[in-house]
Amino acid sequence: MKEHCYHKNLVEPCPRKVLIFKSLSDEEILKIAAMSKHKQFKKGQPLIHEGEKSDTLFIINKGQVKLSKLTTQGKEQILHILTSGECFCELNIFNCDEKSNFSAYAMEDTKICMLKKDDMDSIIERNPGIALKLLKTVTKRLAHTENLAHNLATNDPEVRIAYIILEFCEKYGKDTDKGIIINLPLTREEIASYIGVTRETISRKFSKFEDLGFITSIGNKQLIIKNKLAFRKYIE
Repeated sequence: MKEHCYHKNLVEPCPRKVLIFKSLSDEEILKIAAMSKHKQFKKGQPLIHEGEKSDTLFIINKGQVKLSKLTTQGKEQILHILTSGECFCELNIFNCDEKSNFSAYAMEDTKICMLKKDDMDSIIERNPGIALKLLKTVTKRLAHTENLAHNLATNDPEVRIAYIILEFCEKYGKDTDKGIIINLPLTREEIASYIGVTRETISRKFSKFEDLGFITSIGNKQLIIKNKLAFRKYIE
């Protein structure tokens, strides 16, 4: 069931969480919230399929979404992991005839706010700087994809794994007196899919990094990074 994303039960309207809207006034944020539609997706449910056309900007209010493609071998290649406050399908705002070059799936029960192109056009007319911020978001994501492609091109699985650990450090890491604690957003099987190795390779290399004193695994859901510099040296 769809509904407006701002109502009495929400402490904060979805647009306030999104970087491209951060500079807007409370009044403008409420206008955008009134235009937005809210929908809940169950874990594993698709938000958009690769090859579909859409005229919608998706904003993650709560939860996590993965963007992925199918390889020529029919395997899933994860491109991005997005979380609360992030958005995707920005190019739909500039050209709704553009087909999506990825699929998006909820990684957990997820709340999404959606803005149609016509509404975004109206917002951008009043706040032209948002168009530039959207382009910066697209450019940053493109750079990430290029880095991922470069990482996948190397034959060294340790370099690939070091890359993903650093990415998770930057996005999910929390500094503690024990090191940087990461609540992993992916299972080991999904991490393997993300960087193009087998699950067994992930387990072997994690064990090696533990033996070297670089990390400590806490079950399958958490890592403590004890030597972030060591992983930087791997990818340099």
